[in-house]
Amino acid sequence: MDLAELPLIDLGEGLDNKLFRLGDALAVRLPRRAASAALIEHEQRWLPRLSAGLPLPVPVPLRVGRPGCGFPWSWSVVPWFAGESALVAPPPDPALMADALARFLRALHQPAPDDAPQNPWRGVPLATRTANVREYVQQLNGLLDSVAVLTLWEHVASAPSWSGPPMWIHGDLHPGNLLISGGRLSAVIDFGDLATGDPATDLAVMWMLPPSARSTFFASARGQFNATDDNIWTRARGWALALSLAYLAHSRDDNAMGALGRATLDAALTNTVPWLERRPWQTD
Repeated sequence: MDLAELPLIDLGEGLDNKLFRLGDALAVRLPRRAASAALIEHEQRWLPRLSAGLPLPVPVPLRVGRPGCGFPWSWSVVPWFAGESALVAPPPDPALMADALARFLRALHQPAPDDAPQNPWRGVPLATRTANVREYVQQLNGLLDSVAVLTLWEHVASAPSWSGPPMWIHGDLHPGNLLISGGRLSAVIDFGDLATGDPATDLAVMWMLPPSARSTFFASARGQFNATDDNIWTRARGWALALSLAYLAHSRDDNAMGALGRATLDAALTNTVPWLERRPWQTD
């Protein structure tokens, strides 16, 4: 009841959640559908445990709302973080952001307990996304080079699967979920897809960064993994390809995500990161 007098401002909604600003320092996050109700509960259970080991702020629920008054699902009151998303307000020093993001992932990508949540669309073996990739290619026919996309997909999907323990992953890591304040990466938000599995899912963000920042991210992030094992980076490139198609397919009313999808697709196809393998379908 101590929050009841604070002003509430409607900030809009996404596919999964409705967001309100509550006073100056808080936000209210409510699921919009049954499928996302469980994701809110994952955040409520696990973010308080993970946050202490992370080098950047994350939206740890401060209050947990229970179903009632006609609303059927749990909901959260979380901190309000100042700043703008990197999708609409890129930082002045992309390499500085890339290093901070890589360090964040090195802290997050730790072995997860047996009862950690799993996600059927994230952290899974890359080959399980083949049907989705083919569906998106068909849907986007005429907007991309289908032969190049499917040729690359065949290659990346055949890479050896993650052989380590299931790791914590953010699951939906893209510039729209990175907040920039004072020119620096200030918070990582939207952990609805928090899950356990292959960390290559999150490392796909490298292909979403400006070209000048990718070598910094690679150098900082790879310290946690065997430097002689490129399989994780091949799969990360595959995740970048798969996610870029999803962004393009679902961005009809979102120009920023559509632009991200196109830029990520181009980066994955041309592999503009020079220290990774080069293939015959890539261009200089």
